[in-house]
Amino acid sequence: MNAPIIDPLQGDFPEVIEEYLEHGVIKCVAFNHRGSLLAAGCADGGCVIWDFETRGIAKEIRDNDCSAAITSVSWSKYGHRLLVSAADKSLTLWDVPSGEKIARTILQQTPLHARLNPGLTSPSLCLACPLSSAPMIVDFDIGCTTLLPVSVPEMPDVLAPPQRSKCPESGPPFSPAAACFNKCGDLVYVGNAKGEILVVDYKSVRVLALVPVFGGSPVKNIVFSRNGQYLLTNSHDRTIRIYENLLPAKNVLRSLEELGKNVDGVDGAEKMKNVGSKCLTLFREFQDSVTKMHWKAPCFSGDGEWVVGGSACKGEHKIYIWDRAGHLVKILEGPKEALIDLAWHPVHPLIVSVSLAGLVYIWAKDYTENWSAFAPDFKELEENEEYVEREDEFDLIPETEKVKVLGVNEDEDVDIETVENDAFSDSDISVDELRYLPAEPIPDTNEQQDNIKLIEAHISASPASEEPGQNGHVADHASSPHGEEMGETLGKRKRKPSEKGMELQAEKAKPLKAPNKTVRAKTRVVVDQEFDDSVNGVDDDASYY
Repeated sequence: MNAPIIDPLQGDFPEVIEEYLEHGVIKCVAFNHRGSLLAAGCADGGCVIWDFETRGIAKEIRDNDCSAAITSVSWSKYGHRLLVSAADKSLTLWDVPSGEKIARTILQQTPLHARLNPGLTSPSLCLACPLSSAPMIVDFDIGCTTLLPVSVPEMPDVLAPPQRSKCPESGPPFSPAAACFNKCGDLVYVGNAKGEILVVDYKSVRVLALVPVFGGSPVKNIVFSRNGQYLLTNSHDRTIRIYENLLPAKNVLRSLEELGKNVDGVDGAEKMKNVGSKCLTLFREFQDSVTKMHWKAPCFSGDGEWVVGGSACKGEHKIYIWDRAGHLVKILEGPKEALIDLAWHPVHPLIVSVSLAGLVYIWAKDYTENWSAFAPDFKELEENEEYVEREDEFDLIPETEKVKVLGVNEDEDVDIETVENDAFSDSDISVDELRYLPAEPIPDTNEQQDNIKLIEAHISASPASEEPGQNGHVADHASSPHGEEMGETLGKRKRKPSEKGMELQAEKAKPLKAPNKTVRAKTRVVVDQEFDDSVNGVDDDASYY
């Protein structure tokens, strides 16, 4: 609606910190598919879900069996389920609307990242990347885990049986591998310590293609863009690489099998490399040529036009933004706190970043408004010019408007049923999608309830001679610390009495002489009335300020 007001020459990326969210010590964040809900994992083992439109807490989820820090959170395709991984080696699947725990399993290693299958409506299948073990597929329905290969087998013709077990044995320690699902959830892309990207069919546990990374540097992070067209990798050589996905969006497995059949004359790793060259092609490389810094939590923007990465240096909160052509367009500098996680909003140009102190900072765009867009005929002038008034300018119905009215076809039906699809939303995800959560009232603590009871008892015990104040409430002449603390609960605005009111209160407390009874009665009435007016805010404001 207000899109024409924005200057089209401005970049569609955030620039300044708009506000921050605080709830304990936050460790990781994740948006749902539409960006209306933001889930965050805390250091105490709990999770909080914010309504990102109102910035209010929509739901809190906590497992009594888990008190360790949360390492990652992941939404399902329709937003009804949330996967939480913790430092106590646990994976927990939650039902978001009800807040009930669906399943929980314990791994042999601490999962650094865990993602639900994006191709399933109600997924019970997830991909976990442990600290010192190969990535694995975890099936909550049958309680089974399947280790994925992290290297090309030496004898591809003889396939080893997949390692499936209730609790897989921990193998020898090695560098953790990064892995992610493709957009449809058919394949798993694994980045290993040898600087290779493996395309794995997790159902048959087979490596279908291999893409070597330039320089052979170990891969730390791997993630797909929202539309599945690009793949991002973050390596130990301090370089972020973007690969273009050449595979079709549907029937990916069939396409890979056909590519493998068309490659003749080579076997083993060379054959997989040939297939891999037809799956992924290097598109861009991003790095800081001056500082050569490591990157933290790199990802794409919602529309895939921007690439963002956080600085891994201690004591600085910097976010680098590149366009897809490889140009550095913006460096966001935050507080003097290290950055541990970040996420780009799926729809809007917003970034949320998590600091080492546990705060969630919201980066938004600093818009420059173009006021001339409100009127199509409006022109901005650098200097004054002589204006010539039209003859029908101040008519009730100008001649130009009459011509426009005659051109309108009043018999044409107006379509009010067709809903246009969002630019950044999938067409098959608009049905049964969890967009918002009803707000849950937060009960008062025991201390707040005790304060309310004390205030109510104090009001009920006040003298009957006190007159009702504003809105029918009894005006409490004595200052009460509990009343000041619970001012919001009573809905009254506390105001400091003026000096005149204090003097009148002191005179009221003094005993009056008996002979002049008429004067004493009149004085008491005047004192009571003036003091009540001063407490209720009727006195002169200048005496207070």
